[in-house]
Amino acid sequence: MSTLGTKVRSIRRREHLTQTDLAAKLEISPSYLNLIEHNQRPLPAHLLVKVAQVLKVDLDSFADDDHSRLADDLQEAFGDPMFEEHPLTTSDMRELSEHPATARAVLALYQAYRSTVESTRALASKVYDGDDFRGIDPAHLPSEEVSDVIQHNLNFFPELEEIAGRVTIDRQDAYRSLVQHLRERHRIEVAIVPVGRDRAATRRYDPERRVLSLSEVLPPWSRQFQLAHQLGLIEAADVIDAIVVRSKEFLTTPESAKLCRIALASYFAAALLMPYDDFLRMAEQVRYDIELLQHHYTASWEQVCHRLTTLRNPSRPGVPFHFVRVDIAGNISKRFSGTGIRFARFSGSCPRWDVHAAFLTPGRIRTQLSKMPDGTAYFCVARTIRKSFGFAAGDALMAVGIGCPVDAGRKLVYADGYDLDNLDAAVPIGTSCRLCERLDCEQRAFPPLQHGFTIDENVRGASFYAPAVAATVPIRKKKR
Repeated sequence: MSTLGTKVRSIRRREHLTQTDLAAKLEISPSYLNLIEHNQRPLPAHLLVKVAQVLKVDLDSFADDDHSRLADDLQEAFGDPMFEEHPLTTSDMRELSEHPATARAVLALYQAYRSTVESTRALASKVYDGDDFRGIDPAHLPSEEVSDVIQHNLNFFPELEEIAGRVTIDRQDAYRSLVQHLRERHRIEVAIVPVGRDRAATRRYDPERRVLSLSEVLPPWSRQFQLAHQLGLIEAADVIDAIVVRSKEFLTTPESAKLCRIALASYFAAALLMPYDDFLRMAEQVRYDIELLQHHYTASWEQVCHRLTTLRNPSRPGVPFHFVRVDIAGNISKRFSGTGIRFARFSGSCPRWDVHAAFLTPGRIRTQLSKMPDGTAYFCVARTIRKSFGFAAGDALMAVGIGCPVDAGRKLVYADGYDLDNLDAAVPIGTSCRLCERLDCEQRAFPPLQHGFTIDENVRGASFYAPAVAATVPIRKKKR
């Protein structure tokens, strides 16, 4: 069922227009508009264009991406074992997603419930271990809300691209050029601080003294990125604030807004150091070889991978990528779906993903042809990244992976040698165990949502939650 009417109603209310006002501008009757907004009448193409013009929004605003994500989030939430006694059908969840405000309210309640459960577990552990309790916040995680903002904008912010393009720096020596720009344009001095003097921060800006301090533990690519990041907080402040304001439906706390500003400043930094047109041309020239792009732009693996996901200009798009960063425990700390792939929000991800296997071969690039239960296939690349701030501090080992639809995989140098047409050879993956329908997975950790938890004490399958298919064993009769 089309949800265009629901989107029209949502945007109209956001613009503080009544049905009568909008109907008059569209030259239709209020009753007809009412039927459209309740999805009881289709929205013709010519009228859709007129709605976009009157409400001053892009036609992309009426895409089904938000609705699909909302439906996916509902399915995952209702996949929680707490709902086993109150099962909802797929049609029930689809009908609920037709009412975005109600659906988001339900998800907000569920997120609060999950936060409370996790906080209670953490508190119980602290009490058990005898540690001091410093308080717990059951509110939404700011990182989750910022991820929603990035996903809503498809990780493309043209206004930040434009401002970054106005800054002129010497790309042969970006660090020195940025230091000079900060000094001459903003009277900000840059100082490299010995690690023994300030172990707490890798970047610290003192607005009163106008001194930007960078830790000497930062590698060259991180130093220039931090300079560009600080420049973004200064020169793109108005644009960043405007994006935060327009994203207030996602950002529910001051902490979320602050974290969003940081994320947008990092976007500016990447756009400055790796300009859109030049980066896209170079990426296509080297067939998206991440290591060659690292050398060309003096950037890290993660910085290049993240920049690849931002090539979303409709007039000059690059290969559509999704992005994920995980730690060795499987926690997802950063994610973006530019390919339609589904990331779990309330549970662990699929252990078959190559980004998890990357920890088995630290520092080596891993590739994977993978297929979801619905048949959608992706070509993925992953590698571990290591951040070290001294022996005493220990290493922070994470894995970063990107992936694209299998049809676009031919543009990647990593796909050479793969038969991308033979999806029978693809690794079967899923979103999470609860949402994956495959019963024969030996790595299944939980029973799937679509099937009940059945146990046969006489039969053991590939895993405890994967039932074995009953086999018929012929019985031989004894000869007399």
